[in-house]
Amino acid sequence: MSTEATNKELLRGGQFLVKEIDCEDIFTPEDFSEEQEMMRDSVKEFVDREIWPHKARFEQKDFALTEECMKKAGELGFLSISVPEEYDGMGMGFVSTMLVCDYISGATGSFSTAFGAHTGIGTMPITLYGSEEQKKKYVPKLASGEWFGAYCLTEPSAGSDANSGKTKAILSDDGKYYSITGQKMWISNAGFCSVMIVFARIEDDKYITGFIIENDPENGITMGEEEHKLGIRASSTRQVFFSETKVPVENMLSTRGNGFKIAMNSLNVGRIKLAAACLDAQRRVITESIKYANERVQFKTPIAKFGAIRQKFAEMATNCWVGETASYRAAKNIEDRITLRQNNGKDTHQEAELKGVEEYAIECSILKVAVSEYTQKCTDEGIQIFGGMGFSEETPIESAWRDARIARIYEGTNEINRMLSIGMLIKKAMKGHVDLLGPAKAVASELTGIPSFDKPDYSILFAEEKQIIKNLKKLFLMVAGAALQKYGEKIEEHQQLMLASSNILIQIYMAESAILRAEKMAKKEDEDKVKEQIAMAKLNLFHAIDIIETAGKHSIISFTEGDEQRMMLMGLKRYIKYVNMPNIIELRNIIADKITAENKYCF
Repeated sequence: MSTEATNKELLRGGQFLVKEIDCEDIFTPEDFSEEQEMMRDSVKEFVDREIWPHKARFEQKDFALTEECMKKAGELGFLSISVPEEYDGMGMGFVSTMLVCDYISGATGSFSTAFGAHTGIGTMPITLYGSEEQKKKYVPKLASGEWFGAYCLTEPSAGSDANSGKTKAILSDDGKYYSITGQKMWISNAGFCSVMIVFARIEDDKYITGFIIENDPENGITMGEEEHKLGIRASSTRQVFFSETKVPVENMLSTRGNGFKIAMNSLNVGRIKLAAACLDAQRRVITESIKYANERVQFKTPIAKFGAIRQKFAEMATNCWVGETASYRAAKNIEDRITLRQNNGKDTHQEAELKGVEEYAIECSILKVAVSEYTQKCTDEGIQIFGGMGFSEETPIESAWRDARIARIYEGTNEINRMLSIGMLIKKAMKGHVDLLGPAKAVASELTGIPSFDKPDYSILFAEEKQIIKNLKKLFLMVAGAALQKYGEKIEEHQQLMLASSNILIQIYMAESAILRAEKMAKKEDEDKVKEQIAMAKLNLFHAIDIIETAGKHSIISFTEGDEQRMMLMGLKRYIKYVNMPNIIELRNIIADKITAENKYCF
């Protein structure tokens, strides 16, 4: 962590909602170190050489190819980025692990899933929760790719409700081993894994327990057939059956009953890594779509020149750039929090990493939702640009569309993550980690006061946009605060209100990230040199206001009435006010001009 970062207060997770943030205080991809840029380039070279040319084989369910590419990734060190050096890893920071996950995942969802399942939920629980003996035994083999990992949590009756699993663990009479019996499903890497993280319940414990189990068919482990899936077709996905599988007591992961916590913290990391894994897929879809549109001639004109296509390019590029911006902003926050905890001398590496990621669980859920939905939109528009050819397996677009669909489901569905983001924010407020009450009261007083009629100076770049961001935060506090005041702890029973509130929260975080990145770039460069980034930040905010207005209105009219409703609707109108609205067609043209001229996604 830089000296500058240590000298400034590091915001806690969720505090972006109640704090003003300077553009210098966020990390952006322009801040990558030379080492990180070299790592990015080597990963891109690997993907372009070993994966992208073989997309058709992945779509034909070539599981052996996925395993072969994973082994090659291991030989190049890409599986060991986040593993501490004492276990034969590279011991790199959280931003670097995000960077590798980002660029290694764009060619096909099949390899992306195998990579993410292995390096994340297949390895990380041992690295972060394992005993020293467990880490020494398993982590080096997982880091090198000699062994591959899988994660067995989901069951037929336990999906989003992860703690409801029926798999049982019974201690032997001599106390030397547990006997595991049960069924797991949707297990990524099951077909070629060497070791599995398995969750089971001991007796009638309230919470499940984690175990490390080696994949030995002679030890009561059988596999179902490969699942036939809409996408990620060459990602090995099977059911795993355990029948009195013996697991030595020393292979319990962490402590008895700590499995649910392991599962939840693993998902926090998985969510932000999933956002990263969706980024290069968008870059590649945009690039392929631009190349096609520049070559495809209709009515004697390349279709890339048609306004309807240019609008799609601008929106696709904007979403990709915004998603990248917010993902690396949060990644650096996590990395700095980990470093801060390590430097205080109280936390081990394990504790610092766990608490560092857990601190930003809200942001992890926000990113998972936003970027997975950007990716679905991007691939859908890619098919539309290709037209009939986009529907054909001959082009890379239809497989990208199918692969994108799973991103809204795994690591917790987007609906679950939307509600989690609000639920976690409320819990942080109750713990005193984020002061929502004070700002919410101030907003309530402001609504009943006389508004200022002073004309602010909006001549400086983003002056009005940053004021709008402040106002959108007030709007969230107004809506969420009133709902919480009315329903209290029963707010979780009102899921549609929580979903609407989360939509406001998500848009604020993504829009603020984009504005701050573009402002930071404009301060370093001549504004004209970053006019496309400025245009993307403004275009994204314009759309964010629309989404927030709809979510806010739906919420207000659903739980208020009379004078309170009228007051809040007036507040909504006040807080979304945009005096100098930009010409969005002009903004789109600025973005589309750049990428069609470059014949690729170039930001």
